[in-house]
Formats: sequence, C-alpha cells, structure tokens
Amino acid sequence: MNKYYYDLHIHSCLSPCGDDDMTPANICGMAALKGLQIVALTDHNTCGNCESFMKAASTNGLIGIAGMELTTSEDIHIVCLFEFLEDALAFSEKMKEYRTPFPNRVDIFGRQLYLDEKDEVLGEEENFLPIATTLSLESAYELALEYKALVYPAHIDRSANGIVETLGTLPDKPDFVCVEYKDSAMEDELIKKIPSLAGKKRVVNSDAHYLWDINEAENYIELDDEPYSSAYVRHQLFEYLRGGKG
Repeated sequence: MNKYYYDLHIHSCLSPCGDDDMTPANICGMAALKGLQIVALTDHNTCGNCESFMKAASTNGLIGIAGMELTTSEDIHIVCLFEFLEDALAFSEKMKEYRTPFPNRVDIFGRQLYLDEKDEVLGEEENFLPIATTLSLESAYELALEYKALVYPAHIDRSANGIVETLGTLPDKPDFVCVEYKDSAMEDELIKKIPSLAGKKRVVNSDAHYLWDINEAENYIELDDEPYSSAYVRHQLFEYLRGGKG
C-alpha cells in the first residue's frame, strides 16, 4: 500500500469558465510540479479533451482519469469518472442527445477549445457546455452507470450547484457511495446536518479552473500497487471509491 495524492475534478479550457491556460499539457505539468500522482479531467457535460489529457498525463508521469462534470436538469453537478477512456468517449457522445443547444457567448463566457496533447487547437465548441442537461439526477446517474462510470455529487459543501444546497439534503436515491468536498474543513459540519454522510467515501477536489487552483499534494488515498502499473493503480482507485479497500 502506498499513498497516492490526487485531484479528481479539474476543468480544461473546453469549459468556458476554465482559463485559456488550462490546456491538457499545462494541467498535467502543474499537477506533476505540485506532487500529485492521480488527476482527472472533468469538463462540463463533455469528455472532449480527455483523450489529449490522458496522453499528456502519461507524458508527465501521472495516472490520468477521464471524466465529466455533468449538470442535471435540477442544476446539480455530479462528477462521472471512467476507468477506461473508451467508455468516457462513448458516454460523451451519448450526452450530446441531452445537452441543451444554447450558443456560447464568447464575449461573456470565453472560448471552449478542443486541444491535442501538445496543446494545438483542434476546434471550438459552439454551444455553451455548462447549461443544465435534460437528464434528471436519477436518470443521469443510471445512464452514467450504463457506461461503467463512478458517479458522485460534486462539491456538496458549496451553495452553487451543490446537491445539499439544492435539495436540502443528500437523497437516498441515487445511493451515492462517495461524495466530494471542496473544503475538507466543512465535512464535520455537514455530517452533523446529514449523519448519513459519515458512512460515505469522500474525496477532496479543487474544481480547478485556473492552474494555481489545482490541489497541492495534501489529499491522498492509500492503494495497493503491486505489481505496479498505472492501469492497476487506476483500477484500485475505482475499487476503493466504489466501496472497496483499495
């Protein structure tokens, strides 16, 4: 068992709220400088930069994870992580059916750029990505499971788009095994309000939109890594977050 420092909620410049410097290569370079070992890319309602991100992660000696921050019809953010890139890309393609077509206002929200692993621009998304999809919380959860996703509610300690603030509690369904905090200092306060949180796995992620927002090497998960391979460690992480021992 070894400690693996992580940040499992990071936005690239494909998210309009993400800084233009949030390119796959820059994200991975900064994460490596900060001493992280496992990082996930989670743009709004798309995995469009995940393939480039995975390549950049490998180049920087990181274990990359493809993901998405999905906005439900209730305007709740949930994080969907995928052990295998092909599942993420297939889910991203499926999500196009549920995204609300609304033209992006570049002058207000910024550009939404598709990049390769060398940060060369491949294209630009014309529709505003963060807008709520037509999927309810339960429907989004069930659909993501069909694509083998690990799903947890994002930043439950935050008012904007947090499940607790939006619904007033953590519902029994979906039965999330894991939850995300942005500020670990809020955990005890939320557990007092919602005792069932005490039994959940938890992660502390940055929801970074700027390079300097990416987590320092503070939060870690102990994982079995023998015999070592990045694929094995990634698998052990998913097993742990799904309720196993890692």
